[in-house]
Amino acid sequence: MPYNSFPWFKEQPISAIVNVEKQSPGHFYWPDLDVDLTEEIIEHPERFPNVAHST
Repeated sequence: MPYNSFPWFKEQPISAIVNVEKQSPGHFYWPDLDVDLTEEIIEHPERFPNVAHST
C-alpha cells in the first residue's frame, strides 16, 4: 500500500498499523488511526481518487 494512496499510515507506529479489525467481509478498520477501508479500495486505489490528506 503506497503512502501516496494511503497517507493515513505514513509516520504511524507499527502498533497502530497492525491493529486492524475486520468489520465485515472485505471491510477493515484501524481504530488507532480512525481509518476504514474496503478491500476494493486497497486493491484498486485508482478507482477512488478522493483521498483525504493528513494535516
